[in-house]
Amino acid sequence: MSITKKQKQVLDYISSYIGDYGYAPTQMEIKEYFGLKSLGSVQRYIKYLTEAGYLVADQHARRGLTIASQDATSTSDTGNSQEFEIPLLGSVAAGNPIEAIENPSEMLAIPSSLSKNTRGGHLFALVVEGDSMIEDGILEGDYAIIQSQQTAKNGETVVAVIDGEATLKKYMPKKNQVELHPANSRLKPIIVSPDVEDFKLVGVLVGLIRHY
Repeated sequence: MSITKKQKQVLDYISSYIGDYGYAPTQMEIKEYFGLKSLGSVQRYIKYLTEAGYLVADQHARRGLTIASQDATSTSDTGNSQEFEIPLLGSVAAGNPIEAIENPSEMLAIPSSLSKNTRGGHLFALVVEGDSMIEDGILEGDYAIIQSQQTAKNGETVVAVIDGEATLKKYMPKKNQVELHPANSRLKPIIVSPDVEDFKLVGVLVGLIRHY
């Protein structure tokens, strides 16, 4: 499974700490080491690494973290020739638009096969939030792999920015407007009229990564 550069750093720190002291760091020690703003941030890292199979967490123990697999800590982010890294730029709503937060220090390792059918633009990743694309199999928490481009074909799934906020939808251009359609029968499309000045396409969906 792919993990981000920062997630790998947290995993490596926990592994190194266990190697040095014989027990795991506390959540407070992890927070202070990485300069995180809250324990909630630490808990999200632990939750993700646990669900991805890299950690085992005993919720009732203060130092209850153990490494699930030695392979998890020995695999580098760039050492696998079948993977390469792309920027993880933040979140995109598969629901109502939300602000897209750029965080260029985050990277995501993806299979090299995802780059084979691109049209020349660079790739980046966004974390999906919301449920408006569930009927196309795009779920909250998925990593959407996006090819950067400002044009799209009718029916393609795109990332569009409206008034500084990003959303993931099906692109349906009409004669006098653009419609951004969800893949959820409960929801209505977003209608972009010609008088909306701050609207642009920033990329097309070319792949999806999901962790179980």
